[in-house]
Amino acid sequence: MTKHKIYTMSFASVYPHYVKKAERKGRTKEEVDEIIRWLTGYSQEELEAQLKKQTDFETFLEEAPQMNPSRELIKGVVCGVRVENVEEPTMREIRYLDKLIDELAKGKAFEKILRN
Repeated sequence: MTKHKIYTMSFASVYPHYVKKAERKGRTKEEVDEIIRWLTGYSQEELEAQLKKQTDFETFLEEAPQMNPSRELIKGVVCGVRVENVEEPTMREIRYLDKLIDELAKGKAFEKILRN
């Protein structure tokens, strides 16, 4: 089975799209970073190092220090796909991140995005 193209793309190549999507709706890069840190457990320094290294998306998620257990509370549809029904673990993690960024861009309260 061939890997999905997103797995081999560098996280750094996708990251600016997350930031741009958020900023178009009046949100900030800092909020995007906080979401990524919440989901993955990376510190800001570790996140920046991964971006600088051009780590591929799959490795970025595999090397995440501590995936947040509350991420399983993320439900809903992103890109026409219900995130909680995605069976492939890496793709589900990507969809969780996509959903969180969508919620940020839609103006959802930050505390609710982070499932606090």
